[in-house]
Amino acid sequence: MQTTATGPIASEITARLTEALAPTHLEVINDSGRHAGHSGDNGTGESHFTVVVESRAFAGRSRVERQRLVNQALSDLLIDRVHALAIRARAPGE
Repeated sequence: MQTTATGPIASEITARLTEALAPTHLEVINDSGRHAGHSGDNGTGESHFTVVVESRAFAGRSRVERQRLVNQALSDLLIDRVHALAIRARAPGE
């Protein structure tokens, strides 16, 4: 498993996705620097993320179902701490 972003929110995203999905691959990428000064930038440097996650939990599920699983694991973070989240979710072997 690989995690690229650091910081308290990135660490929380990593912990929650690890617990909820037992990923075989996980990247948490902080995209906030590319959005500095834009809408949703809260000044913390941790407002925009991309997650690349591979998990057996995604096998046989549609793209929408996979995104819902990720969003469910991060639900309260998405309400008030993360402005934008891009999700790339796949099952092993895809």
